[in-house]
Amino acid sequence: MREWIFDLDNTLYPPTSHLFDQIDHRITETIGRILGLPPDQAYVVQKDYYHRFGTSLRGLMAEHGVDPEVYLASVHDIDYSVLAPDPQLKAGLALLPGRRIVYTNGTTSHAEKVLERLGISDQFSAIFDIRDGDFWPKPHPVSYDTLIAREGIEPARAVFVEDSLKNLLPAAERGMRTVWLKNARTTSGADRHDPTVCTAVIDDLNAWLEAVGAACGNG
Repeated sequence: MREWIFDLDNTLYPPTSHLFDQIDHRITETIGRILGLPPDQAYVVQKDYYHRFGTSLRGLMAEHGVDPEVYLASVHDIDYSVLAPDPQLKAGLALLPGRRIVYTNGTTSHAEKVLERLGISDQFSAIFDIRDGDFWPKPHPVSYDTLIAREGIEPARAVFVEDSLKNLLPAAERGMRTVWLKNARTTSGADRHDPTVCTAVIDDLNAWLEAVGAACGNG
């Protein structure tokens, strides 16, 4: 393998940190403020747009012409101190041969703060964020095609690790090997795993990295 592509939120850090719960709450607040809705109605809109458009942001842009920069600044105004350095994760990533890339529906600044808190900034050569995909999020095909073109990725020699099953399908269709990291927040597709979509299904990222590193002769 030449490229190792990792989702960010709830993949490189565990859901038990509750970092993404902060983002989720901020999304609800932001939608409520922008659309003038109470929290319960804003939450309904948030989840509807997420399922229909890939992100709530894309739905707000499509349905209401919302400025993405205003939205992104608001939803990433969170407390990153809930994350701590993860030496085991850093050691596992270092075992992988080739390039390592973060692929996120968030922003580069958000990704940089997460990587810094985890102590793994030096393990990644690139971050592909929502702006790089012209605000087309995973799982929209345009996002994957732009990632592949910008980074010069050869899909047959790439591995994509994600906690969201629906985001793996476009990667698999383009010839990547795909790894589904199941976690406490995983719900969609949990009872209907499709082996044609996932090369592997794991529930412990660090253990998988160690096993892959050993298989590559680096363990």
